[in-house]
Order: sequence, then C-alpha cells, then structure tokens
Amino acid sequence: MDEGIPAPQVWPTLRAIDARALIRFLVEALGFEEVLVIGDGDHIDHAELHWPPGGGVMLGSVHEADESTPGGFSAYVVTDDPDLLHARAVAAGADIIVKLHDTDYGSRDFALRDPEGNRWSFGTYRGAPVPGVSHR
Repeated sequence: MDEGIPAPQVWPTLRAIDARALIRFLVEALGFEEVLVIGDGDHIDHAELHWPPGGGVMLGSVHEADESTPGGFSAYVVTDDPDLLHARAVAAGADIIVKLHDTDYGSRDFALRDPEGNRWSFGTYRGAPVPGVSHR
C-alpha cells in the first residue's frame, strides 16, 4: 500500500446459507484470501477475506436475528487482469451473468453470481480520481 494512504476501511458484509461453501468459492474461483474464520461446524460467526489488490469482505452464516438476506449482496471489485480472473472463474464453474467486455468508459468488465446468488462485478475501473490521493 502507498505510504500515507490508509488501508481500506469499508468492509462490505454479507450473509450466507452455506458460508463455508461461499468462502471456498470466493477463495478457489476468484482468488480472495482467507484471513479469519470463526465458527463451529457448518456455522460461521465471522469470516474475513482479503482481496489481494486491496480491501476485502466480511461474511457469516445467516441467523434468526439477521436483517441481511442471502443473495442480496452486490459488489464491484477492481482487478488488474480481468481476462485471467474471468478464465479462472469460468474454469471453476462460476455462473457468468455478464460476459467479459470493454465498456464505453474504458474499463474491461464481467459479472457473475456466486453460489448464494450474490452479484460480483469485476473490472479495471478504479473510480474517479480523489484530489490529493495517488490513483494507481
């Protein structure tokens, strides 16, 4: 990470009916890194997955008091190599819902649904430049 730029502090969170299977999918098919998993048996109380270029997600098993709905999550994830990631996802049997394509704003994107029904979009668009912050 660049000196002087703080680590990402926005952690998208999601719930899953089968959190262990979702963790396996995100790690094996997409390249997230498992950092922390707290739970017993099939129930996951809390898990953290790191996205190697920066950021990550938190997830856990759905439970009665939850207001989150499995499959209701959507995220855009920046990647430097969408072609390689797309090939990896396809090889893992991912449900590709938007084919790999070039956008009119200069990004290369694709989208998929994970086994819980969540939508994950991947592409090279890094967002609008933030004044005073190095934009890799």
